[in-house]
Amino acid sequence: MQSGLEDQVGPYQQRIPIFTRSVKGKFRRFKTAMLVLAYSVYFLLPWLPWARADAPSQSVLFDIPGRRFLIFDLTVYPQDVIWLALLLFIAAILLFFVTGLVGRAFCGYFCFQTLWTDCFIWIEQRIQGERPARVRLFRQPWNREKILRIGATHLAWGVLSFWTALTFAAYFAPAPQLLVDFFTGQAALAAYITVSVLTVTTYAAAGLMREQICTYVCPYGRFQSVMYEPETLAVHYDARRGESLHGRASARAGQRTHAERQAKALGDCVDCGLCVQVCPAGIDIRDGLQYSCISCGLCIDACNTIMDSFNFPRGLIRYDSEKNLASAAPQPPRLHWKRLKVVGYGLALVVMVSGLGVSIATRSSYDRAISQVRQPLYVVLSNGDIRNRYQVRITNKASHDQTYAISARGLPAGALDLGHFSTLTIKPGHSGLVLASVRLPPVQANRIQHFDLLITPLGQPAEIRAEAVRFDSPGDPT
Repeated sequence: MQSGLEDQVGPYQQRIPIFTRSVKGKFRRFKTAMLVLAYSVYFLLPWLPWARADAPSQSVLFDIPGRRFLIFDLTVYPQDVIWLALLLFIAAILLFFVTGLVGRAFCGYFCFQTLWTDCFIWIEQRIQGERPARVRLFRQPWNREKILRIGATHLAWGVLSFWTALTFAAYFAPAPQLLVDFFTGQAALAAYITVSVLTVTTYAAAGLMREQICTYVCPYGRFQSVMYEPETLAVHYDARRGESLHGRASARAGQRTHAERQAKALGDCVDCGLCVQVCPAGIDIRDGLQYSCISCGLCIDACNTIMDSFNFPRGLIRYDSEKNLASAAPQPPRLHWKRLKVVGYGLALVVMVSGLGVSIATRSSYDRAISQVRQPLYVVLSNGDIRNRYQVRITNKASHDQTYAISARGLPAGALDLGHFSTLTIKPGHSGLVLASVRLPPVQANRIQHFDLLITPLGQPAEIRAEAVRFDSPGDPT
């Protein structure tokens, strides 16, 4: 009941169910470790307490009404949108970098689709049994056993999908309160819509569509080949060793040992089909590198298990490069990172990560923007004095209320007028606007063309910031 690549002709292909066999090995252990780690982070992070004076005690909270993202001790505001741009760039370059080195390994171990599909398959195996039992259940007519087992499987999938969706919503609202409000009917309409949509899509993607998402929906599977090079490591079948002169053959009497098979010019592949049975994409890696392959390495574990049982050398299926496989004397597989493309990706990654780190580490606790009111540029008062006006906008990016003092440098005493605002107190994530005016006699106005406006957070003199501004007067050259 395994599905190969497009083995049917036509605009639409009927999905053939894939029943994967469980396998043991280092790649399976690594996949399981990534699954446990990812699920632990995703499902537990909203419930991790984190003390805050001005917000719910939740380690990660995307506070949309408050226009801020709370990530442990870091508060991110819309003004920090450059960080999002850097994160997206880092994610893209990291994907290209990893693909250039080890092919589609991201899909095999870290992709959300892979992680949830893997867990859904595990649930299916726990309820319906190993592959032969699931194949038998699929083929048998509907009866009490089939209804109970398949119904229980879909119920468990639904519960996991629902909890996945509810956890996602918990990142945008205080998790304990959301849980109570959701089940008492007091949550916001957006919460119910979000949870409903994500429950359905998670259930469909990981339970019903599975490999079709990777094969037909995900764009990465289509353009990944652009980033492949002959030196890129990917899951390959060593056809030269597996086929030899007379092809692969089952391990019957007279062709079970390595010496017997070599004497008959038979390949090491005993045609057991286990590599196909463990593949979550349902492909036969012996047909060559295919875009449907997610490089999860389970076929490697399966093949190594068979090789061990026959005392054959391991590595008939392995991570290797096309260049090494095509060489007259293949060497042990290794990463070929000394390539222009990979080095370029690596350098770009280092630069962007460093830039993001420096930006976060050196971020000020507030933003300021000072603009001159230019309609009109200046006003000549009745006594001949020249007046310019300025808008001073301060955004508090700290996690507590902050008071700011505004002063001037390079002006005579009393020239700066802030109206009724000697100081300005701003709440976290909010902005304050002050209209300031500077009034100078004509003689001083002709002499002073620039001065500095100083913004000082009270109690934090080290964060004083100076902004150079212009003073316009009739005597200025045009």
